[in-house]
Amino acid sequence: MKRLFKSIFVVSFILATSGVALGQQKFEWKEASEGGYSYKYVANDPTQSRFYTLKNGLTVILSPSKKEPRIQTYIATKAGSKTDPKDHTGLAHYLEHMLFKGTDKFGSLDWSKEKPLLDQVDALYEQYNSTTDEAKRTAIYKKIDSVSGEAAKFAIANEYDKMMSNMGADGTNAFTSFEQTVYIEDIPNNVVDKYLAVQSERFRNPILRLFHTELEAVYEEKNMGLDNDGRKSIEAMFESLFPGNNYGRQTVIGTIEHLKNPSLKAIREYFNTYYVPNNMGVIMAGDFDPTTMVKKIDAAFAYMQPKTIPPYTFDKEAEITKPIIREVKGPNSEFMFMGFRFPGAAHKDAQMLNLMGNILTNGSAGLIDLNLVKSQKLLGAAAFPYVLKDYSMLILQGNPSQGQSLEQVRDLLLGELRKLRNGEFSEDLITSIVNNERRSQISRNDSYSSRAEELMSAFTSELDWANELGYTERLKGVTKQDVVDFANKYLNDENFVIVYKRQGVDENVVKVVKPTITPISVNRTDQSAFLTQVNNMPEAAIEPVWVDYNKDIQKNAGKDVEVLAVKNKDNELFSMVYRFQTGRWNNKLLGIATDYMKFLGTKAKSSEEFSKEFYKLASDFSASSGAEETNISISGLNSNFDKTVLLIQDLLRNCVVDEVAFKAYIGRMKQSRENAKKNKSSIMEGLRSYAKYGAKNPFNYTFTDAELDQLKAEDLVKALHDFANMKHTVLYFGPRSLSELTASLPALKVSKSAFIVPAAGEQFKELPTETNKVLFANYDMKQAEVFWFRNSDLYNSSRTPTISLFNNYFGGGMGSIVFQTIRESKALAYSTYAFFGQPQKKENHYSVGAYVGTQADKFKEAVNGMNELLTTLPESAAALETAKTSLVKSIASERITNSAVLNSYMAARRLGNTTDIRKAVYEQAPKLTFQDLKSFHGKEMSSKPYVYCVVADEKGLDQAELEKIGTVKKLTLEEIFGY
Repeated sequence: MKRLFKSIFVVSFILATSGVALGQQKFEWKEASEGGYSYKYVANDPTQSRFYTLKNGLTVILSPSKKEPRIQTYIATKAGSKTDPKDHTGLAHYLEHMLFKGTDKFGSLDWSKEKPLLDQVDALYEQYNSTTDEAKRTAIYKKIDSVSGEAAKFAIANEYDKMMSNMGADGTNAFTSFEQTVYIEDIPNNVVDKYLAVQSERFRNPILRLFHTELEAVYEEKNMGLDNDGRKSIEAMFESLFPGNNYGRQTVIGTIEHLKNPSLKAIREYFNTYYVPNNMGVIMAGDFDPTTMVKKIDAAFAYMQPKTIPPYTFDKEAEITKPIIREVKGPNSEFMFMGFRFPGAAHKDAQMLNLMGNILTNGSAGLIDLNLVKSQKLLGAAAFPYVLKDYSMLILQGNPSQGQSLEQVRDLLLGELRKLRNGEFSEDLITSIVNNERRSQISRNDSYSSRAEELMSAFTSELDWANELGYTERLKGVTKQDVVDFANKYLNDENFVIVYKRQGVDENVVKVVKPTITPISVNRTDQSAFLTQVNNMPEAAIEPVWVDYNKDIQKNAGKDVEVLAVKNKDNELFSMVYRFQTGRWNNKLLGIATDYMKFLGTKAKSSEEFSKEFYKLASDFSASSGAEETNISISGLNSNFDKTVLLIQDLLRNCVVDEVAFKAYIGRMKQSRENAKKNKSSIMEGLRSYAKYGAKNPFNYTFTDAELDQLKAEDLVKALHDFANMKHTVLYFGPRSLSELTASLPALKVSKSAFIVPAAGEQFKELPTETNKVLFANYDMKQAEVFWFRNSDLYNSSRTPTISLFNNYFGGGMGSIVFQTIRESKALAYSTYAFFGQPQKKENHYSVGAYVGTQADKFKEAVNGMNELLTTLPESAAALETAKTSLVKSIASERITNSAVLNSYMAARRLGNTTDIRKAVYEQAPKLTFQDLKSFHGKEMSSKPYVYCVVADEKGLDQAELEKIGTVKKLTLEEIFGY
C-alpha cells in the first residue's frame, strides 16, 4: 500500500563551503557537459552521480550502476503536509492517492462522456463542503454517490498499475511526508521509454476520478492510525514541539473534519501550485547511460512550465524552559518518547546531531546501548535524530521492564544524557563510529536502490551532496570536547517534550464515519488507447540469468563441516553464518539461549567489552533460533574478518553464566511476553498458527511463567557451548575465495570428542481444514481484521509456474483481482490481499491465505466480498496478460547476487530442488490459460472450508454474523500464547 509517511533518520554535516577535504581525497563540486547537457558532479563520488537542471528548472539526478539491469526511480515534489492549506489538511496526501487514477488520456473509456459527470461531482463536493445541515449533507452525498457511479462506468480502475506491471515494475508506491511527496518505481532498464511516457503523462493533467471510493480508502487509513498507539504518540510529540509550525499544527493525513469535507478544487490548486518543474526532481540509479537518459527525461518533461513557489514562512518557536508533558492512551504496551528541538538541516549546528545520536545509540556500544539495554535496566531504549528543513529533533524512546513506571524510564534516559554532557564516554567511541559509518557507506553504494533513496532524500531536504559524501571523513576531525559542548548547548533536564503512552481506553478517539457508497464498476477488461500505445512501444529484450548452484557457489563438503562460499568481487564487505540443523522445536531452550547470548561475556572479557570490540572492528554478530535451524552470524569489513571470527568463536565456546544478567533477562522476557498480548499483530499471528496446527502449535510452544522461574542460567550457557561441538554449515559471502577462506578460518570445534547430535524435535502436524471455523480474539480497536486460512496439499515443484501466475493475477498487488474488487470497486478496505502460499520444506503443505482490514460496521460486506472471490474467479483476459507479462519481465531482469545466492540455494535444497525454479516459471507461465487458473482456483479455493481468524472489538461486531460464517471459538490470550 502507499505509505503515509516516511521518517528520515539521517542528518549530514552542513558546511559553509562546497568542497570537503578528505585526507587524500577532496569531495568538491565540479561542472562538465556531455551530449549537449551541462551537469554538476562531486569529485571522487563513488556513486558517480550527475546533477542536471533542465531549462524549465526540473532537477535530474542520475547515478549509473551496472550490477543489475534495473533502475530505481523516484519522482519527488518538495511539498507535503506542511504546505497543506489550513482549511484542507491532508490534501497533499489525498493528491498522492489521486495521482494513480490517470489523466484524460488513460484511466478513461470515453473522456468526453466522463468529464461532464466529473464536473457535476466537483460541484456537488463544493456544495457539500459549504452545507452544515446534516440531512441536506446526506442528500448531497447520496447524489455524489449516484453521479460518481455513473462516471465510474467510463473509468478504468488501476490502469496506471496495469501499465507499470506490463513493464515488469516492482515496488509501485508513493508516500507523503511533511515536506515531500514521492512517487516510486523499480523498473527493468529496457522499459525506460515506456516509463517516461507514462510518468510525463501522469503529471500533465491528472483527473480526480473515482474520488469517493479512494476517499473511503483514506478514511480507512485514518482509522488505522487511530488504532496505532505509536502514530498517535508521534503526532502528540510534534504537536507539542512545534506549536508555531505546521510540523505540529497539521498531521500528514489531516483532521477528521477536513477528511469529511474534501475539496477537489483545492486539490487541483495545490497540484498547480507545487507540482511544477522547479519544485520537482527525477532521481534514478541503476543500469543506464546518463547522457542518453537525461535527453530522454528532458524530452518527456519539457512541456512543464516553471512557476514561482510560495515560500513557507513560520515564526521561531519559543524556547522550552520546563518539560511539556503529554499522555496518550491505547491498548498496546506502555512506552515513552522524549523529544528535544534542534535547528533545521541547513543550520551549522545540525552537523553534530547524527554523531551525538550514534554516541547515545548505535546498536552496540552507545551509552544507551550499554548502560540501559545491555545492562537490561530497560526492556528497550534508543535515541535517534529526526531531521527536517525547519527544525530537527533528537527523540529518545524507552520501554519499561517488569515493574517499572514510565517516570523511572524517563529518569534513566535523562541520566544517560547527563553522562553525555559530562563527557562520560570514551574518545575511542568516535573512532568506532567513523569505522562503522565507512562500512555503512560501502553497503549503501553497493545497492542501486539505496543510492537512489539517499539522493532523493538529499534533494527533498535540500542538502549538499558533497557534504553528504564527506560525512565519514569529517567525523575524524570531531573531538570528544566538541560533542560535550554541543550536548550542553542543546540538552538539559528541562527543555524537552515527553509523551507517556499509557495503557488504557482512549475516550477521545472518534473514528471517521464513512457515508454509504454503492459499489462501482472497475471495467477490468477494458483499456485505453494510451495503454495500448505504451504497451506497443518497442523494448530490447533482457535475457534472464539463472543461478547455477554448481558454478555460482564454491563448495567444500567436508565430513565435519560443509562450507559454501560466494565471492564478493565488488567491495570489502563480508557476511558469514554458522547454520545448525536444530532449533526451538528440538529444544525450547534454544530461542532463549541465543537471545541471552548477547548479554554474556567470558572469564576474560565482559559482555560490554565484547560489544565495544565488535563495534570498534565495524563488525556485528547476531544469534537466532528458528523452528528447526539456528543461525549465528557475523558481518563487517574483510580487513577485520579474522578478528571478528575469533571474537564470535571465543564468545560461543567460552561464555560464562551471569546470574545477574539471567535474572534481569527473565524479568524482561516476562514483560515482553505480556506486551505481546497487547499487540494485535502478535495476536493475529497466534490465531494463524492455531488455524494451521490446532491448539498445540509452534506459536504457543513455549514456557509458562512457572517454567521460566525454574530455568537455570547454566542450562542456557550449556546449550550455547554445545553449538561449538555440533556439525554445521558455513555460509560465506566476501572477498575471499573458498581456498583462502578454508585456509584462514579456524575450526569452531576444538575438542576431540564426537560431535553432539541434536535431540529429536517436537512434531507439529498441519491439520486438514475440514469445516468452516471462526477463531476470534477480542481487542480494543476501531477496525476489524480478518484472515482466511486453509491447509492444502504437500509441496510439488511442478505446480510452481501455475501458483506464481495465479498469485500475480488473483491477489498479489494493486492491479490484482482482489485489490480491484475489495478496495477499488467496493471500498471495503484499505489493505487487502490473497495468496496461495508455498511451504518452506518439501515435507510441508501449501496454504491458502486472504486478508481484509475493514471497519467493524463493514465486516459483513467485507467477508462476503472476499468469499465471493474465493468462490468464483473473475475472468479478465487483459488482467491475465498483464499478470504474465509482469511475472516474466520481473524474472528476466531479476539478478540474485551476493549472499542471496546462498539463501536461494538453501531454500531450494529444503524443497528438494536442484535448479533455479524461476527458470521453470519463466518458461511455462506464459503458456498457461485462464482455464488453467480457473481449474487451480476450483481445486484449491472455491467452495472450500476456511478457518476465519478475526481480531476485533467484540462490542462492535454482530455476533450473529460471526456464527453465520462457521463454528465460533473465542480464544483467550493464554490459549493463543501458551502462557
